[in-house]
Amino acid sequence: MARPDPPRLPAATRPRLVTALLAVVVLTGTTAASCGDDNSPIAVAQVGRSPVAEVIDAPATVTARAAATLTAPADGTLASLRVQPGQRVRRGQVLAVIDSPSAQDRLRQARAALRAAKQAGRGVGVGDLGGSRRGTDRAAAEAFDAARRAAGKIGDPQLRSALLLQVESAQRQYESAARAADRAVAAVQRGMAGLNSAVGALSTAQRLQAQQAYDLAKATVDALTLRAPIAGVVQPGGTRTAAPTDLTGLLGAAGGGAAGIDPSAFGSAGQGGPPAGVDDAVPAGGRVTAGTPVLTIVDTGQLGLLAEVDETDVLLVRAGLTAAVELDAVTGATYDATVRSVDVLPTSSARGGVTYRVRLGLGVGRLGEGESAPTPRPGMNAVVHLRVREAADAVAVPASAVFSADGRDAVWVLRDGRADRVPVTVGVQGPDLVQIVRGVQAGDRIVVRGTDQVRDGQELK
Repeated sequence: MARPDPPRLPAATRPRLVTALLAVVVLTGTTAASCGDDNSPIAVAQVGRSPVAEVIDAPATVTARAAATLTAPADGTLASLRVQPGQRVRRGQVLAVIDSPSAQDRLRQARAALRAAKQAGRGVGVGDLGGSRRGTDRAAAEAFDAARRAAGKIGDPQLRSALLLQVESAQRQYESAARAADRAVAAVQRGMAGLNSAVGALSTAQRLQAQQAYDLAKATVDALTLRAPIAGVVQPGGTRTAAPTDLTGLLGAAGGGAAGIDPSAFGSAGQGGPPAGVDDAVPAGGRVTAGTPVLTIVDTGQLGLLAEVDETDVLLVRAGLTAAVELDAVTGATYDATVRSVDVLPTSSARGGVTYRVRLGLGVGRLGEGESAPTPRPGMNAVVHLRVREAADAVAVPASAVFSADGRDAVWVLRDGRADRVPVTVGVQGPDLVQIVRGVQAGDRIVVRGTDQVRDGQELK
């Protein structure tokens, strides 16, 4: 009986099957090391030359160049609001005016006290000098304490610092004048000086106290006109932090910080706003208390990045290095960046390790086919890919080919069909390729997979 012919494959299927079989033959001939098939756990390849780049990945946050929060210097109402949210303003521009009857009243009282102090000093007898000095000291102590409390309520740290310095200066001057008064009183009592000298010293101390109280009250009233300390974009209220962050607070603010602000670059700053869910915008005519955030100015003229680099990598980072940046908010876009500086002191990372802050300038971004990427906003999360080392034409092997033996890096080299463990010196280490500085050369055949299953002298095909 004639044997039936085997079934024939369709013509369209035969070329594809032949191609697949050829591919299997090629792959088997070049990758199988000991078993002669694709299922072998060991694979070999030839060492070649290739560019290798070592990249460090670090989490980062987009930062503004500077920010300043303007706060109410005293209790009152927002009498005039002269800007709108999102408006760009120039430095020194008047943004708002606060009406504070209490601050105005304190200024009037201080002016009257100064006027009275300038007229004081007449008709004081020798027997009254000691009591007058004690009364002056008590009044001075109360006035300086009140001045410090008033200055402490000022939200603007620059103004608050200036006012506190004025208080300290005034107290030192008063104490100096008081010592002179003590000497004059003693001199009068011992008959070594006249009454006019003692009275003049007391009057000087009183005038100094009154002058400083007036200056403080006048500075508070002047601060009721809120002016932009920096150029930038206006937003209502103050800054807030929704969750703990590694960034420090704004300049002068204790505790918390504002995401998206580089803490090293502030013109001025204020306190944070209310809890999330509460609009902290103060409308025209709205009530304010001393320290209430009214407006925040954000300078977005030059965006930057604040990256956290692990201690094991930071010694490779230096100013001038370039980086590629990916933003969580802009999928598929890549931005350019350049390292500006690396902090000397460390900070604790969210994972409990030690990291160092690296500051970068953020450049333009690109989407696919050269399309410009949108401009990021301060506070956005990013990943920075820092190119710390490069080798243009390196002897390169797959990273999987390098293993550790006796405390040194090594690879398996095939010599006469047998595995020979060779120590190597590693250079630039990329994610996939590793530069070999010493130990193997281009053209050598090495084990690139299954290095843990190879033994010295093992025969490999």
